[in-house]
Amino acid sequence: MTAELVRGQNHPLSQARLEIRISAGTPIVAVAALGDENGRIHGVEWVAHPGAPTQPGLEVSRQAAADHRLAVDLDAVPEAVHRVSVLLALPVGGTGPARFGAVAAPFVAVTGLDGDEVASYTITGLEAESAVVALELYRRQDAWKVRAVGQGYAGGLAELLTDQGLPQAHQLAGTINDAVAQGLARSVQAPPPRTADGDRSRQTAAPALGPDQGGTAPQPGPVPPVSPYGGQTPGGPGQPAPQQPYPGAAPDSNAVTQPSAPTAGGSIDYSHPRRQNAAPPPPPPTAPPAAPGQPAQPVAGDATGWSMEERLYNQVWGMFEDLARTTAAYRSAVDFAESRMDKELEQVLSDPRSRIGGQGDAAREAARARHTQLVAQAREALDRDLTQLAAEADVVEPALPPAYARWDNPAWHAYRVPMEIPMALRLGDLHLPEADRIRIPMLVRLPLERGLWIDSGAAGSSDGTFTDFPTMSRLAMETAVAHAARLLAVYPAGEFTVHVIDPAGSGARSLAPLVRAGVLAAPPALGAAGVADVLGRLTQRVDLVQMAVRGGAADSLPPGFDTSQQLLIVNDFPHGFDDRAVNQLRYLADEGPAFGVHLMMVADREESSGYGPLLDPLWRSLLRLTPVADDHLADPWVGHAWTYEPSLVPPGSQVLQQVLAQVAAARTKFM
Repeated sequence: MTAELVRGQNHPLSQARLEIRISAGTPIVAVAALGDENGRIHGVEWVAHPGAPTQPGLEVSRQAAADHRLAVDLDAVPEAVHRVSVLLALPVGGTGPARFGAVAAPFVAVTGLDGDEVASYTITGLEAESAVVALELYRRQDAWKVRAVGQGYAGGLAELLTDQGLPQAHQLAGTINDAVAQGLARSVQAPPPRTADGDRSRQTAAPALGPDQGGTAPQPGPVPPVSPYGGQTPGGPGQPAPQQPYPGAAPDSNAVTQPSAPTAGGSIDYSHPRRQNAAPPPPPPTAPPAAPGQPAQPVAGDATGWSMEERLYNQVWGMFEDLARTTAAYRSAVDFAESRMDKELEQVLSDPRSRIGGQGDAAREAARARHTQLVAQAREALDRDLTQLAAEADVVEPALPPAYARWDNPAWHAYRVPMEIPMALRLGDLHLPEADRIRIPMLVRLPLERGLWIDSGAAGSSDGTFTDFPTMSRLAMETAVAHAARLLAVYPAGEFTVHVIDPAGSGARSLAPLVRAGVLAAPPALGAAGVADVLGRLTQRVDLVQMAVRGGAADSLPPGFDTSQQLLIVNDFPHGFDDRAVNQLRYLADEGPAFGVHLMMVADREESSGYGPLLDPLWRSLLRLTPVADDHLADPWVGHAWTYEPSLVPPGSQVLQQVLAQVAAARTKFM
């Protein structure tokens, strides 16, 4: 059984020969250091690094890379060694990121030589640090254990090695940096420039300045929107990397980011903020160049990235950005055309001479004609971009892996329980009214950083139809089951656990696929007693892990403690909940995600409002999703209201049952 560690937690090791696998979203340096019983490094010969990759019992990579495999033989380390520390650092002096807060959280796993994972640790919570002690293997009473450390250093390797007691810390850090620089110069080249139409690299565009900003009047045609990031490159030195404003919040309460004020002048980088400072490899070979005057043919996975999964993830982000930008340009051009027509009509009406004869009518017709021409030009440009995006969507959608794919994608028919957690998960589709035929996958990063609220209240859908409360309740529960099944399917066996609270049993029919497959931790909890039992156990779990981590006493966690991610589905809230249960729910929503407990509420907000302000923080902390198409997701980047459609299993399809059967079989084998 794999132990998924949190910071400060340890796990026994039953093997002496191990492999440490490291995965990050950008090239990093991996170093292994030997320490005495106090953790002190006695000399440079106790450190394995790219300049000296082998030491007694250790072997590390010879250059910076996004993925590393370190070999460790605990029987071969000297008797004086009591600790083996795994150190990670970002290369210095290059074009890559300067701090771990600007990249995806590094993942470290300890495996046996057969590849079976013993323990894993995702290093979260890093910001300005450029070096980190990921984990350590330590000797305790002639037995070895692994501990998740996650201690970061803003001063880089020099500060880290100094803290480890190495006298020659600065000299060794310089030696390591020189070795890494030589390795990068030999092996990593910058991606070639791509300037053809349909370029997936998302070249920058200059912001438009209106007359009130000291610029010239906009020219006819689409006007590009001003990025909220201005000319400052996100994630630059001294600047925190802003969260990408992917729609994930309701306009009234769930905004996920607040854009900074726009700045005038300079180029704008529309690429994904979390990937701007990375130095990814060149994209894979693309299709042959298109004929002159013809747009480039789209290719699935032609974005930059270290794996096909990351390339597809970045490509989907690029499609989202392109659609947001081209739609914003079209709306800006239409607004300009209308304001210009209004101004010209106002001038006609304010001049008494234009009211004599047919001059006024001619002026009005001319103003309307110019308006029609400008709108037509803007629409022509929009249609050209949408045609290219639609062609790309037709290519990308069939190539998506199961975690990113719709339930009707053939990828699910070839589904196998994964060995690693994917980068992200698809929760549905997004589209805009100007481009209704284009659907952009809504991907959220894993592990989930916030819970979900599936709104079961009666509401009107985007097509103008009205769904009553009983139907919405059923659809909301089916949506929750589809999301839970997808989460179970994309996690390795035994690394994701689902609990259900259904006080009145009203969701029994929708929950039947999960219950029949046997993938739930226990049957759905019924009544007030069931609510109290489940909430009490999960609250105790969060308390226990929280106290252990914050108190530095992770060794005190009970044997056999379940370290898997936990999901709690709550149906028919607030039925069966007293004040204590509501407070526990609030606690899980606030503290749970940091310690592996996530909420999925299936409830009507209006019905839940009887608790007054007590539930407002809970509502704001969760991502609201709907079981029917609804335009409630706000995009603070360019101000769009995106229409969200849930990812549901097609009627009559058996794919959900087939996937859950494989998950259940893998769980049985795992146990």
